[in-house]
Amino acid sequence: MSNTVAMRTGKDRLRYSIGLEIGIMAFLIPAGAAFFDQSLMDIGVLGLVLSLKAVLIGLIYNWGVDHLGARRGRVSSDRTPVGRVLHAVGFELSLMITSLPIYTLWLGLTLLEALATDIVVTSFVVVFTYVFTLGYDRAFPVFPKKVNMQ
Repeated sequence: MSNTVAMRTGKDRLRYSIGLEIGIMAFLIPAGAAFFDQSLMDIGVLGLVLSLKAVLIGLIYNWGVDHLGARRGRVSSDRTPVGRVLHAVGFELSLMITSLPIYTLWLGLTLLEALATDIVVTSFVVVFTYVFTLGYDRAFPVFPKKVNMQ
């Protein structure tokens, strides 16, 4: 089956993921260092660990979501506002599940404290991801091409 559905390339997905993580860390590392009374270096390394994890999960998550959308004839850069919110929330839930053990071990937090920390961080990241992705899609639109979906 052959459709005319636009898909982002792996290189494009990597550019998006790295840009997103750099933007997030620019805000969260100074805030985390101040809140937890830790050095910028300690929180920066934690941020790097969480960021690398997020990039890996993001590549896999976005690839899967884009392929599901393409099978339905949808283009990733043409998502509706509701589709963008669902995309961002789904992504952040996958990150939250994998971040809790890291917060508890790195910062010596209880599971409840780690959950509260992650809810605050995730709330910021969901809004940042929505705005960043909207801007990214405007700056780097996807153009239709033939894709073989099998």
